[in-house]
Amino acid sequence: MAGRKRRTKDEETITATKALPGAGDGADPSGPAARGPSARTPASAGTRAGSAGMKSGGRTLAAKASAARSAKTSRPEAAGRAAGQREPAAARTAAGTTSGTTSGNPAGKASGNPAGNRATGSAPDPARTRGRTPTPEAGRKPPATVLTFPEPPRRKRRRNAWIAAVSALLLTGLFFAFLFFSPALALKTVVVEGTQLLPREQAEAALEPLKGRTLPSISDADVESLLADRPEIESLKVAAQPPSTLLVTVTERMPVAVLQDGAQHVLIDEEGRRLAVAADRAAVPLPLIAGGTEAVNAEVFPSITSVLAALPAEVLGRLESASAQTVDSVELKLNSGQTVFWGSADASAAKARVLEALLKMAPTDPPVEVYDVSAPDRPVTR
Repeated sequence: MAGRKRRTKDEETITATKALPGAGDGADPSGPAARGPSARTPASAGTRAGSAGMKSGGRTLAAKASAARSAKTSRPEAAGRAAGQREPAAARTAAGTTSGTTSGNPAGKASGNPAGNRATGSAPDPARTRGRTPTPEAGRKPPATVLTFPEPPRRKRRRNAWIAAVSALLLTGLFFAFLFFSPALALKTVVVEGTQLLPREQAEAALEPLKGRTLPSISDADVESLLADRPEIESLKVAAQPPSTLLVTVTERMPVAVLQDGAQHVLIDEEGRRLAVAADRAAVPLPLIAGGTEAVNAEVFPSITSVLAALPAEVLGRLESASAQTVDSVELKLNSGQTVFWGSADASAAKARVLEALLKMAPTDPPVEVYDVSAPDRPVTR
């Protein structure tokens, strides 16, 4: 085996040669004659001839390899030109020079063949892409197939329920906002009912500041604050009557006695609160408590008023006066001149029922002058 190196302008080619027997000498290289001086000359000539043949064969193989590389790189170039992918001439020249230098392709180096540029960079190697599925466009994936499954009925019902609830809340809020701010519901008329001690005109005049406000914005507290200085009122109830009327129903305190205040008669309740003034004593069917207006400060005053508050209206209207020396000695005077000994304020409800029954009894002869109900389970008449 012998090797020779041959350098050309563009590449280096190493040619290996091997001594082969001559075709026409007919001598055996391993025989004794080959080792002699006379046999050495034909062998050398055969060797030189084989070497020359190998050299020409090596050049032929190198030329075929170069042509194959040129053909391989020219196919992407042709495809690139067909697709309209052209590059500037200067870039192709530079890329071709680089490709030719790297791969040893003389065509790429000498002429700046664009095939060298695409073989090394932009165009894919056909050998590497063999067996792959081509895509419609470079760099894009084919559209994926999406499978749509039906929505579960339970989830659909839940969503519909939420939508219905939210819609109802929104509609309710809009409705109340309309009621609260709509000028169509502005207050124009105030009606007061249930008053006897309190003049109706005074109550309506006290509620005049509420006019112009919308009915839903007026509360019981607003009305109570405007009538808080009226002692006749125990409680009240407010009702709106659309579109523009406010109805106020008043519950008054009940007077239980009358106090003499000079020429006037003052009506008081169980707590001694002044409720009204009566000019005519006969027009007020209530008992008179002796002592004038100072009687409210007496120690026995709460006992007297609590007894009077327990009496039915029919019995209370028949009383002339009420008095007490101590808290356990309350006495009532009837219009007929009869006397009722009440005693203390304990068990006043039971005593009131007994007294009402006694007054309904038929007159006796002689007539009864005293009804003693201090012990309601054992009443006594004298």
